[in-house]
Amino acid sequence: MSDFDVKEKRFEEDIEDYLIHHGGYTKGDPKKFNRESGLDEETFVEFIKTSQPKKWERYVKIYAENSEKQIVERFKREVKTTNLLNVMRHGFMDRGIKFYPIFWKPETSLNETTQVQYDANILHCTRQLHYSVHNENSIDIVLFVNGIPVVSMELKCQFTGQDTTNAINQYKFDRAGKDAIFAFKERVLVHFAVDLTNVYMTTRLEGAHTYFLPFNQGSNGAGKVGGKGNPVNPDGYDTAYLWERVLCKDSLMEILQKYMHLQQEYDKNGNLVKETMIFPRYHQLDVVTKLLEDVKKNGSGKSYLIQHSAGSGKSNSIAWLAHRLTGLHDYEDNKIFQSVIIVTDRRVLDSQLQSTVYQFDHVEGVVKKVDKNSGQLRDAINDGVGIIITTLQKFPVIYKEVDSANKRFAIIIDEAHSSQTGDAAKKLKRALADTEEILKEYAEMEDEDERNRKDDEDKLLDELAAQGMHKNLSFFAFTATPKGKTLQLFGQKDAEGIYRPFHIYSMRQAIEEHFILDVLQNYMTYKMYYKIAKIIEDNPEFDTTAGSKAIVNYETLHPHNISQKTAIMLEHFMNVTRHKIGGKAKAMVVTPSRLHAVRYVQEFKRQIKEKGLNDLEVLVAFSGEVKDNDDVFTEEGMNKDKEGKTIKEKALPETFHTDDYGILVVAEKYQTGFDEPLLHTMFVDKKLSGVKAVQTLSRLNRTTRGKVDTFVLDFVNSAEDIKASFEPFYEETVLLEETDPNVVYDMKNTLDDFRVYQKSEVDKFADIFYQSENQSAGDLGKLQGQLRPAVDRYEVLEVEKQDIFKSTLASFNRVYAYITQVCRLFDKDIHRFSIYSKFLYTMLPKGHGGEKINIDDKVLLEYYKLEKDFEGPIELESTEGGYTPISGDSGHREPKKDPLTVIIDKINEKYGTHFTEMDKVGLSTLFQTNFFRLFFRYCTGV
Repeated sequence: MSDFDVKEKRFEEDIEDYLIHHGGYTKGDPKKFNRESGLDEETFVEFIKTSQPKKWERYVKIYAENSEKQIVERFKREVKTTNLLNVMRHGFMDRGIKFYPIFWKPETSLNETTQVQYDANILHCTRQLHYSVHNENSIDIVLFVNGIPVVSMELKCQFTGQDTTNAINQYKFDRAGKDAIFAFKERVLVHFAVDLTNVYMTTRLEGAHTYFLPFNQGSNGAGKVGGKGNPVNPDGYDTAYLWERVLCKDSLMEILQKYMHLQQEYDKNGNLVKETMIFPRYHQLDVVTKLLEDVKKNGSGKSYLIQHSAGSGKSNSIAWLAHRLTGLHDYEDNKIFQSVIIVTDRRVLDSQLQSTVYQFDHVEGVVKKVDKNSGQLRDAINDGVGIIITTLQKFPVIYKEVDSANKRFAIIIDEAHSSQTGDAAKKLKRALADTEEILKEYAEMEDEDERNRKDDEDKLLDELAAQGMHKNLSFFAFTATPKGKTLQLFGQKDAEGIYRPFHIYSMRQAIEEHFILDVLQNYMTYKMYYKIAKIIEDNPEFDTTAGSKAIVNYETLHPHNISQKTAIMLEHFMNVTRHKIGGKAKAMVVTPSRLHAVRYVQEFKRQIKEKGLNDLEVLVAFSGEVKDNDDVFTEEGMNKDKEGKTIKEKALPETFHTDDYGILVVAEKYQTGFDEPLLHTMFVDKKLSGVKAVQTLSRLNRTTRGKVDTFVLDFVNSAEDIKASFEPFYEETVLLEETDPNVVYDMKNTLDDFRVYQKSEVDKFADIFYQSENQSAGDLGKLQGQLRPAVDRYEVLEVEKQDIFKSTLASFNRVYAYITQVCRLFDKDIHRFSIYSKFLYTMLPKGHGGEKINIDDKVLLEYYKLEKDFEGPIELESTEGGYTPISGDSGHREPKKDPLTVIIDKINEKYGTHFTEMDKVGLSTLFQTNFFRLFFRYCTGV
């Protein structure tokens, strides 16, 4: 039998050995620990004396032989009054003398004194620490900084039949007493349960309610595609990253100084309701570290795409990255960025950032929120404010006024989508780009006569300078669902020419680690069958596509359809949803249009009243006004509380969260960025695909105490459609090859062939638009005059050619805006044309004079049937595919007309089935309602 040591003690020794010989620690003596104060008082006093000798001399003159006891008492009281992190970072006062319990690593190597102070810190790795005044229980390993316990570890070894589950139970039931070392916010700041393969952590011990988070890299390593767990480490323990990369001196000190923070939540009256000590999850630590390393190595001018799933803690990742980028220096100790600009629409990010950054620096004004006007943004940039939070829409107004010469900016984009590829994004670049450097680049490419360019070209060149990437701008784009455009704009191109994210925390990993719920686990689809009949004698011809859409719209808005679906949704809500999450669960109804939303709400209210469901209220969310026959509806007009008072639009999310409201009906609102953890069920009556499907259904995935599952009832999409939408975002999203910039020339050639415009008109338009003098009274009219001939020529084209020209022009405008975000074309002529084409598109007549098809008085819904089609989990698989590049195709179709009977026959063939008399529309309302109640119960087993 071999003497190979497989016991837990050996595991303990190996961690200690690494930390002492490679991690910056010395061996701690457990006997020196004072169980009552929760400190190694001797080491604490020794550090104060040796690192701050002059202050200590003054202190001894005041307290004499009581000095050592007094400084420990003063430290303890200050920690109890505020919290340990606060005292560590900002020191504590006693009789006018300020002491620091820790000295942090300096940002630069310029100040020798700060480096000496950092080296004076005493880090101990102490094993088998007996911590309690009540018993002789011990913790496997405790890490101390200057006598203060900051990290505890319980270790387990699978070879002895135990793992992290046992360690977690130990923390929950044996380590959660009133002992000083476990006092929340006051002593140990993070507790780790560790075995040979997994790590879990918590920052607060609350007995049986203690919640441990996974602290693993992911099955293929941090930042890579994979699920939960850790990769196999061929050189040692799978969990060695914990002590080698996280708990070694420099890393732990950095986390204590620049990552950990106390998150505080307040109620409406300003009362503190919840405190959470935040320790970064491993992927958060990893992404910030890797981004900083890359910027330090390569400087400004690169773009980074971070594909982090919902549940990844993006707000904290952004806060940490922003704060670290403000203080980042290169290897020559030069500050890299003047300002960090966060582009976001999330209000919560502002208050969170303000609080978090203030905890780090204790300095007001580091974070500036721009929420009033673009002048505020301009001033913040010109004043060199450290972190600026704004929306993309503020930039177009200020791009001329920003002084960006010789300044570098880091731009963090929260939820980067194709909104980053339009004119506002271009103006953001124009505002911040170092234009002088770009113009120099153009000048080198031009002939002597071009160098002496006319003044009226300055504006044009200024716009061209906004194209492509810029050496003084770095972009950090965060999204869970990157589109193809986003990947080419911000992704990294590998050796095969595939664009990939810089860092990944996948949906798969987030689900497997239980940070979000799998919204596809309980999915039910219904198939709708119906038959339409013609009720007029004649047989008019309609555009085939428009006519088909009109019939489908007629059917979906038909009172019978809305009534039956509402009955099914209401039955499910009352019998299933409302009993979930301790009786607090809510549902969302996703409708295809604002008119549908209005009619669904009316039908819900009618059936709720009819059934006497007095404890259920419905809310609606849509923008603007909706006209239904002679009535006009608005969101605020339809949303009233029990007293009949209007619920304001801004108050809707908060109101929906209360116990009074169970169902929210939406139309193109709250389908992205809406976080309501109590949302359990989604009723889908709208075609969803791609990113939109993922974003909409992901409203359900937020976790909360008591929420163990979700449910989707889908009337429109098949299980296969939803699977196809989710799979590209399940692990890694890639762009298979870049879009060829030359597609813009292909599209322009197509447009030229129509002879709608002439080059002289394009040039004259651009000359007026880019003139150097101030705009005079008639200039707007002159611009319009250069477009008028093209509009006249367009109007005499055949209808089919009008369609092709207009759709190609729209495609050109969209693709050009995108292409020039990715690269510079160095082509003034195509840029001048792009300005002309954008304005020409706005001048072209809307539609081509075709009549609006009204089908309601020509057809009748004859038969209608709903049938359950699928029930169960939709299982996702790894996919090798990705986005393909944008083509120059306008997507135009040749128009085709058909008689109404032919259109109806096609619809009936698509949506038909074997109908019985029971399916005939026109049965009594009571019979319909009872039938659908029984039908629902039969289908769901409720």
